[in-house]
Amino acid sequence: MKTIDTIDVVLASQSPRRKDLLRQAGFNFTVCPAEGEEIITSNIPSEVVEELSLQKALEVADRSHPSGGKKTLYIGADTVVAIDHRILGKPADREEARAMITELQGRTHQVFTGVTLVLRDDGSPQKQNVRTFHECTDVHVFPMSEEEIDEYISTDEPYDKAGAYGIQGDFGIFIEKINGDYNNVVGLPIARLYHEVQKLLRLT
Repeated sequence: MKTIDTIDVVLASQSPRRKDLLRQAGFNFTVCPAEGEEIITSNIPSEVVEELSLQKALEVADRSHPSGGKKTLYIGADTVVAIDHRILGKPADREEARAMITELQGRTHQVFTGVTLVLRDDGSPQKQNVRTFHECTDVHVFPMSEEEIDEYISTDEPYDKAGAYGIQGDFGIFIEKINGDYNNVVGLPIARLYHEVQKLLRLT
């Protein structure tokens, strides 16, 4: 992490899960949540998360004012849950959460996280490198009874999460297996991110 310690890192997200993953990976960073309007021009999950992560990273970079002297790395991320190539957002209410969990139970779905890294020198968009990528993880959910669904949606957990569940929370007992990066489902493919940062730094 010595190379990363020579730059300032800004996370364009207020997500507690993303903050925890960055800390666990040894990143020192500040948080500046993206505030711009999200504009989506695609309905393909992988393209949507890349597009939104890019918007978030650039929006925060454009309104930040680095202290000077160091390069600044801005990290934008966006995660969606998709089934049958259709994106499931955050449930608005109990019935929407029930419908989502009912659709996911007993089946396999995908979680996509898009990440954009914007590395700027002296805060200038004329001196920047941008790298955008995404990870996809297959998530297999055990069949659930109506009683189990009712018990789960009676908790607070489903209502601030895409697809109405958190793999790291109470819903974990219903995850049969995953194919891919677990942390990607939590909200940030931290291993891929680390290696992409190293590649980016070697270019500068």
